[in-house]
Amino acid sequence: MLDFIYWPVSAIMWVWYEAFSFLLPNSPGGDGIAWALSVVFLVFTLRAILYKPFVKQIRTTRKMQEIQPQMQAIRKKYGKDRVKMTEEMQKLQKEHGFNPLLGCLPMLAQIPVFIGLFHVLRSFNRMGTGFGQLGMTAEETRSYGNYIFNVDQVQNFLDARLFGVPLSSYIIQPTSEWVAFSPPGEPVDFTRLNIIILVIPLVIISSIATHMNSRASVARQSEAAMENPQTRIMNNLALYVFPLGILVSGAFFPVAILLYWVSNNLWTYVQQHIVFGNIEKEEEAQKAAKLEKRSNNAPKPGAKPAAAKAVTTKPKPGAKPAEKPKAAGKSGAQKVNISKDDAGTADPATSSEDSEQATASAEKPKASGSPSSNGAKKPTGGRPATGPGGARGGNQQRRKKRR
Repeated sequence: MLDFIYWPVSAIMWVWYEAFSFLLPNSPGGDGIAWALSVVFLVFTLRAILYKPFVKQIRTTRKMQEIQPQMQAIRKKYGKDRVKMTEEMQKLQKEHGFNPLLGCLPMLAQIPVFIGLFHVLRSFNRMGTGFGQLGMTAEETRSYGNYIFNVDQVQNFLDARLFGVPLSSYIIQPTSEWVAFSPPGEPVDFTRLNIIILVIPLVIISSIATHMNSRASVARQSEAAMENPQTRIMNNLALYVFPLGILVSGAFFPVAILLYWVSNNLWTYVQQHIVFGNIEKEEEAQKAAKLEKRSNNAPKPGAKPAAAKAVTTKPKPGAKPAEKPKAAGKSGAQKVNISKDDAGTADPATSSEDSEQATASAEKPKASGSPSSNGAKKPTGGRPATGPGGARGGNQQRRKKRR
């Protein structure tokens, strides 16, 4: 059913086995090392293919931590309206170029490889009667190929030993299935204790490496992300539950699968530090570039800031230009008109001398203008009228009435 996974996995493993079997001498134990390295480099090949998606996963995770406060604000605002909250979440993710699927791609891609490798390794010895196993005899299982591996390579794999243990053996494996690991007529050359001695260190190393990788990833999370309850739950799973799961399940998996876990954690540890280091260098370079740009735009010490340029607004097409305000008046050209009514309503307390001066200044013509421009005739005698209708006569009459 999953042949589209089993064939590629077996093909990559076959390539590395052929390479290492050619490089290593044909000595006792050499075949076991070649098969073990073929499993290890199967993992390295997969992780090399997934390097760019892994980098995108790290960038996506950091971007998710940056927008975490905004996502929490959306949850609080639209907590009762799930549809609106989902729309706002998608809008926020689109604005920041955040794709949640990229964060899960490397992990999801390793799942089918793990399943494929487990099945291929178990298919070297097909004497089991469990789920998906054929229940063959020892002679039959040594007489059939295993996907891309031919019969000779299947027999070579079953006879190979890593520290005296077959690569597809595991702790709880029934002893009846051990017959296939030796040529017909030869006794079994290993015990369950040999398997335990090899498996326990591999399980402990895998568990510790898983914890250390998770710890390094959690240490790089922001404070806002750490405050999120979902993030806290995932961190606890990665730090404690997954490593504990490897310890418990180690007895159920073949030795080659444990090699897969160890090599996968080793690659993850190195790759994680390299990728995080490069990202931190990029962020520091961006900060330095921003600071340099600010320092270049800022005025030098002691220099005055440049004056702001006057903003000129151009008139719109078809509009008349604004008219300049006219001057209120020119010096030496003011006109003063005093009517007889103004003269008649003057303050009684004003002295006659002040009235004479005000009348004279009002009726005096301009030096530069003509008599006609003042709107009044020039007196012939050169002095203002002092008759009963004049200003002086009016003042004298008021004084007489008061007396």
